[in-house]
Amino acid sequence: MTTIKAKPGGAQSKRPTQAFVKKGAAESEKEARRASGGRKEADKAAEERPGKGEAARAAEPGKATEPGPQTVERTARDEDANARYMRLAADFQNYKRRVEKEKSEVYAYANEKIAVDLLGVLDNFERALQDQGGAEAQEEGFVKGMGLIFKQLQDILLKNGVAEIQSLGEEFDPAIHNAVMMEETDAYESGRVSAVLNKGYRLKDRVIRPAMVKVAQ
Repeated sequence: MTTIKAKPGGAQSKRPTQAFVKKGAAESEKEARRASGGRKEADKAAEERPGKGEAARAAEPGKATEPGPQTVERTARDEDANARYMRLAADFQNYKRRVEKEKSEVYAYANEKIAVDLLGVLDNFERALQDQGGAEAQEEGFVKGMGLIFKQLQDILLKNGVAEIQSLGEEFDPAIHNAVMMEETDAYESGRVSAVLNKGYRLKDRVIRPAMVKVAQ
């Protein structure tokens, strides 16, 4: 009887190797499933935590968060209210400055009307003192009384801020002088006031009546 020996490297020698390969593949598949299941559980836990999933998704590259309708509306209301406040504040400041300016002008020039009315009386008294007339007018009491009245009127005007504009011999200024004629004279240089026909007056810094003058040629 002949005994047949198995050749090295035959079919029987390959069986252990194939079984080992299959076993390794199965174990690798189990490890992959286990790892995949762990990632799913981690993602699920992150989604269940309040705000965590949204924060993570918001932090993902390429995803920009946009404000909601309520946020946009609230921002618009705040900006509109701030703009209205700034306009009201500016209008109030302008109104306050305007009122203060008008009030100061009223106080400074409140006596202008009475001052203008009294100027005519002042002119008449001054003319009466210059032209005394006949013998009766030359009496001492009359002249003295007229002088006292004239002085009283001057004091009243000065007390209310009305002052005479000194013009005789001064350089002609159209802002305070009203030239009615030119005259040739050696007493004054050309362009200066040579005679005052009607005195001018100012109330504080405002000219209320320019002086009527003659100007030297």
